Amino acid sequence: MSKPSIAELYQSIIEKIEPHPVREELKDTPQRAEKALLEITSGYHEEIDQSILKALYPAPNNQLVIVKNIEYHSLCEHHLLPFVGHIHIGYIPNEKIIGLSKIPRIVDHYARRLQVQERLTEQIAQAILKYTNAYGVGVISSATHMCMTMRGVKKENTRMQCSSFLGTMKNMEVKQEFLTNLTI
Repeated sequence: MSKPSIAELYQSIIEKIEPHPVREELKDTPQRAEKALLEITSGYHEEIDQSILKALYPAPNNQLVIVKNIEYHSLCEHHLLPFVGHIHIGYIPNEKIIGLSKIPRIVDHYARRLQVQERLTEQIAQAILKYTNAYGVGVISSATHMCMTMRGVKKENTRMQCSSFLGTMKNMEVKQEFLTNLTI
């Protein structure tokens, strides 16, 4: 017996919740929903190693590099509802820097999965460390979770913040430089 397609499963959901599931407006919804779900969980199916390995360059120095306000969205693995926010990344190069556009690609690679923000933050930090062999990496993520704002406690302005500091970014002086630069 074959498994039902994602579109067929969405059709079943619509039939369970919608009093008029055969309305014209809903005719193509299961296929659109399947396409959307596959797009927002594409991090499971993409290979980024080769793309990133081609974008590593000699580091001109070992001064702190910061990329701020990288927008992201993900799906909460507990409720299958979105969480959206920004990520700030800093790293101290050790012989290699990474092409600027590759940093948001790393963020998207891990955000486009069923996630929790805490794991997402750590996965991004570990990936930056893996690809650059940096002396240190710091990642701070901030997000609004629809499972908090749309349902349950319904707290509209609640944001969650997580951080991961690896290597020399654990040093209070270096960490403070990173945090200070985020306010500029």
